[in-house]
Amino acid sequence: MAGRLVILSGPSCVGKSPLDRALGRFHPGLRSRLQSLVLFTSRSPRPGEEDGRHYHFRTRQQIELLGSSNRYLVLDVRGDLQAVDLDGLRALLAEGDVFFEGNPFVGTFLVSDDLVSGVTKLSVFLAPLSREEILELREPARNLSLPDLVTDLMRRKLLRRTTRQKTELSATDLATIERRASSAYGEMQEAWRFQYVIPNHDGEDSDNWEAFYYPLGDARRALQSFTALLRGAPSPRAERWERDLLP
Repeated sequence: MAGRLVILSGPSCVGKSPLDRALGRFHPGLRSRLQSLVLFTSRSPRPGEEDGRHYHFRTRQQIELLGSSNRYLVLDVRGDLQAVDLDGLRALLAEGDVFFEGNPFVGTFLVSDDLVSGVTKLSVFLAPLSREEILELREPARNLSLPDLVTDLMRRKLLRRTTRQKTELSATDLATIERRASSAYGEMQEAWRFQYVIPNHDGEDSDNWEAFYYPLGDARRALQSFTALLRGAPSPRAERWERDLLP
């Protein structure tokens, strides 16, 4: 396996997908060298998602069957099943660099599991808060619950994103939003396993990615940081989190 495995992970709606799109739009040469790792998923496609490009959309039963083979890693991701084709991943790495953009459940596996040991990796976690903000919010004088704050923060982002996609939300939509928002803090607790953490307040609900064509605000800074890391250049905005940052 000669290629490099690039991992971009973070909570749902933190901005991973728009960052990937911005990379392709403004740095097409850099993005074209990254082969996308396409996972299997049991969830339904979101508006604009295509089978085989964003995910291989299958039924829950079909993905459960994949788990009977050593070729596939099957994980429960916030109530949905996702599967990684390990043989397919190895084949892609034999051809060049591979890019995974997705949830921290699969991201953490790709960072640390023995099944992908010996592979050169660049692992990046996109976080909705910075290390400095977390340290300030943890101060006893603040008298707040950091898990509750993160849940509320991500709930608001997810509500805005889903409302843009569907206009009217069903009970199933609201339950999905709550499940994803409630999972975010635990996912952020795994960020220390990644080589770099890029703080980004412009999630998928933000106009700063595409409304003005050029990314603005944190969207712009996240793109600059990720691009620098891909090129092996210093990125002052990229952080390293210690294991006990989020208790």
